[in-house]
Order: sequence, then C-alpha cells, then structure tokens
Amino acid sequence: MTTPVDWMREAGNIHWFEPPTTLLDDSRPPFYRWYPDGVTNACFNALDLHVANGRGDQPALIVDSAVTGQGRTYSYSELLESVARCAGVLAAQGVVTGDRVLIYMPMVAEAVIGMLACARLGAVHSVVFGGFASHELAVRIDDATPKLILTASCGIEPSHIVAYKPLLDAAIEMATHKPSACMVLQRAELEAELLPGRDIDWNLAMSAALEHDCVPVPSNHPLYILYTSGTTGQPKGVVRDTAGSIVALKWSMKSIYNVEPGEVFWAASDVGWVVGHSYIVYGPLFSGNTTLLYEGKPVGTPDAGAYWRVIEQYQVSVLFTAPTAFRAIRKEDSNASLMNNHDLGSLKALFLAGERCDPDTLDWAQKKLSVPVIDHWWQTETGWPICANCLGIEPLPIVPGSPARAVPGYDVVVLDEEGQVVSDDTIGALAIRLPLPPGTFTTLWNADERYEKAYFSRFPGFYETGDAGYIDDHGYVFVMARTDDVINVAGHRLSTGAMEEVLAAHPDVAECAVIGVADDMKGQLPLGLVVLSDGVTRAHSDVVAEVIASVRENIGPVAAFKQCYVVQRLPKTRSGKILRATMRSIADSQSFQVPATIDDPTILDEISAVIAGRHRGQ
Repeated sequence: MTTPVDWMREAGNIHWFEPPTTLLDDSRPPFYRWYPDGVTNACFNALDLHVANGRGDQPALIVDSAVTGQGRTYSYSELLESVARCAGVLAAQGVVTGDRVLIYMPMVAEAVIGMLACARLGAVHSVVFGGFASHELAVRIDDATPKLILTASCGIEPSHIVAYKPLLDAAIEMATHKPSACMVLQRAELEAELLPGRDIDWNLAMSAALEHDCVPVPSNHPLYILYTSGTTGQPKGVVRDTAGSIVALKWSMKSIYNVEPGEVFWAASDVGWVVGHSYIVYGPLFSGNTTLLYEGKPVGTPDAGAYWRVIEQYQVSVLFTAPTAFRAIRKEDSNASLMNNHDLGSLKALFLAGERCDPDTLDWAQKKLSVPVIDHWWQTETGWPICANCLGIEPLPIVPGSPARAVPGYDVVVLDEEGQVVSDDTIGALAIRLPLPPGTFTTLWNADERYEKAYFSRFPGFYETGDAGYIDDHGYVFVMARTDDVINVAGHRLSTGAMEEVLAAHPDVAECAVIGVADDMKGQLPLGLVVLSDGVTRAHSDVVAEVIASVRENIGPVAAFKQCYVVQRLPKTRSGKILRATMRSIADSQSFQVPATIDDPTILDEISAVIAGRHRGQ
C-alpha cells in the first residue's frame, strides 16, 4: 500500500465554479464518483486560468511538423482565443453540453483546439486516430452518435499522403447514425472536395466565428470517450470524467514527471491515443507547461536524429515516448552518433510507456542520454500512471525491468486464480484495490454492464488490469505480460516477457517477441521472433542458436525454448504495441481479425510464412 494522497487538498489546486463538499460517492461500487457535488470546466483550467493569472504570453503549444518542415508556437492567450473561437463555431452548429463531437484529425494544432473547444462547451469529444479505416470509424460513429465531426483533408506520412476525407465519407455512408455537419481543415498538401450542405470549411468558419465562454459542468460530467480495442471485436468506449481528470493530471505533472510551470514537456505520441489526451493536451496545460505537438517519426523524418533536434530546438525538459521509438532509433544509429550534433542539456528525464520496456533498451537510453530513464506503467482505462518512479516526490533507484512502485493513489496487488493475494516474487494477475483514484475511467460509453463484467467481476473489490506480473520484497512491480501471455509449459507458469528480456539483451537483436503456441504434449511452447539490428551480417542461424542458448541459461530448460526465427519486422499497432495475440492466433491456426490499429497489415504475411515453415518442420 502506497502513501495515500489527500485528494480533497489537491482539489484546492484547481479552479471550481462551485467547490465540492464531498470527496467520494462510494454508494454504488464499482461506479465510484469523485467530487460529486463540484462544478468546474476543463478548458478553463487549461487556458483561462493561466491567462487570468498573468501568464498569457507564455508559450502554451509548440507545433513542430517534421513532415512539412513547418511549425508554430501559440501563447496561452493565442491558444485561448483560437479555442474560444472554435467553441463559437461548434455552438453555431447547435453543439451543446452533453453532445458528442468526433475528432478524426492528424497531429495538427487544430486537433488540440477542437478537443479544448469541446471541453469549453461541455461537449464530449471522441478522438479517433487519424487514418483509421472506414469500417472502424463507422463503428465509432454509431456508438458515440456525434452531432458534429471535426476532420482534416489529409494526414502526412514520411512516404505518402493519406486522404482522410474519402475515408470519412465512406464511414458516414456505412454508419446508421449521420452527423449534422463535418468541419474540414483543408491542408495545402491535399485539399478535399466538400459536400454542400454538410461540410464546413474550417478556416472560413473560424474567421467568422464569435468567441464562446466556458460552460460550467458537474464534476462527473464526461470529458471524453476514447475507444480501445475489445476482446469481442466491439471497441470499448472508455469514459473519463471532468474534475477527477483535472485534479489527477495536474498532480501528476509535478509529482511524477517533476516539471514546473513554464517548462517544455514533450509526449511524443498521438492525440488519438490516451497518452495524447493526458500528456499532450490536458496534463501539461492544466499544469501551466509548454506542450509540444510533433508531426513526425523517431526515424525517417529525416533520420534517427529527429528527436535530438526537437529536444535542442525547443529546450525540452522531459520527453515521454514509447520504448519502440528508442528501439527504432537504436536500430538505425546504434552508437547514437547523430546525438553528437545536438545539445541535449535541457533534458532532465526520459519516461517510457505504452509497452513493457526491456532492460537492454533502458540501459542503452541511460548511457546515451545520461539522464534518468523511467519506465512507467499505465493504461487507457486509468488515464495516468499506475506505477512509476515519482521524480517529484521521492526518486527511487532504477531497477531495469520494473516500472518501480505503485503511484500514490493506487493499491496494486498480485492475485492468484482464486483471487487471493500471493507472496512476494510470485507471478499472478496484477490488480488494483478499489476505489480507483480520481482521473481513472468511470464507465464504458452506454455499456455499464460491460464495464462491470470486463473489469470487476473476476476479482470482486479489485480492478483487473489484464496484466500479469509480480511484486518483489521492496515493493517494485514487474509487469511481465498481458494475462494471456503467461504461458503454461507442462504445468509451469512462465512469463513470455522474461524470455523477451533475454532475447533483447543479445547485441544483434533490435526487437523481439515471444508468444505461446499450442502443443499437444506440453500444452504450450514458446516461439520467438527477432528483428536484427541494421548492419548485422552474421548468419541468422548463429544468432538464433545463441539466443536459444541464452534462454536456456537464464531461465532454464523448463522454458523449452527451442523455436526462434528471424523476421524483417514485427506486426504492431500505430502506437507501437506488438500484436502478440494476433501472432498467437496465426500460430495456433485460429481465425482472427486484422486489428484496425495495425501499422502495416502486409507484415502478417511474412509472419504467416514463417509460422507455416515451422509447421512443415523447416
């Protein structure tokens, strides 16, 4: 159990139109409600409050587009004016408190402006990752039933332009629900054809709009819906409330990330993911930081030195990204030679999340950057970190492979199959004792029953994270795998994450994945897939033999790790998560849906060919 946070005291650090007198309504578990009788507004806390406090000239939002070579900085006053004007456009289109607005945009300033404009009106935004396929977009349109859709003519990738408007038009055609209007940002790289009577030109509408004031909303009013993949194929619309999000995210900026108002915080993610919601848009602005919106990649825009250029140019204090970004940088520039061209003296810390960080990547980043590299663990459902090395409270020794201890506010335990707390160093299901702290999800959109069943029914009194791991005798949490990635080899429960650590430590391995595949004799057997670093010329069979031997040495013969293959790439989501469940379905000859979030579906063809070779004994 971590030291508790005085959440009522922390509530005193935000702006209220009506301060709460009650901390927590726990009358209907697991539907807990924080600050139930308060009234506030997220946009006011992100922008108006700072301008009112005399900090209007401070940079609020830096936009850096590596793919177009353009950028812009908005002060808090300038961003407030744009957001208030956008809120005026939405209001003129009939958007009122409680209406949903779907946002389908690339990494442009207008995406942030649209999100904050919704919050200003008390409208509920639902951001869908730009470039999502029409079918998946249609599913979200039917679930959220938005009155209005905000979009752009295109997104820009390093090698091509993605036309958004045809994808959106097809999605609306498929969907049963029809929005009343679509507001379209025309980008110079590719203009879209607007549909008369439905589509609105963003710039024309903004130029004629009147600014709109903030609308006070109850504490538990939904701030947004964010869809995450569900096991049934039907996306889950995670709902975040307003007041709890403001309090928790503002607290986290100082307590976890240790940034002060005015410092530049860069979350190298996308506004379509939870990291973008929490730590590109809301958290930094609640805290009075300068936040950075980056349209580019860690490599290829133009090279593996892209991040170093951004850090130097904007004097970034803290960088938050996914481990896969650093693996990509390391793969292309293993000695970090491009780092020598830049002064990174402003950087105080690097935070990694989104997937488990292998110790080898963490070690490489620490040595090259010479700053604390903090692996931390959280989920779309929690909205902010569950476990972290809280640099603003009490920095802890960094233990590779662990996201450190539970953050104050979370009571993390490990449970066995019967729901009993296990002893130290025993692998089980990671769970969090209820109630969850402020800022975590309050339900699933229009799916209270699914919310209860999916997260709280298996272990009454706990939130089931879906992750497996253990806690050591110092309280350090080790997140080893998703629960279904703990494999059972002849009765032995083994972590695929532990095997991946061994593979990743090999000097020639850039990335890896281990999955459990069905076996008639032992129940399951591990199968390894490795991507080699650029420039490796050794025979693949030699590398494979060495990593197999390393697993045997470090984990033991019990792992029965005998199958490993070299592949060119691993299938991932656009946020960088490796699609282990999909690969496992391929290996077990089970039917599967190609995930809508996959970065490149053609990668699955290679994986299928490799696994087909395994079945033939090649």
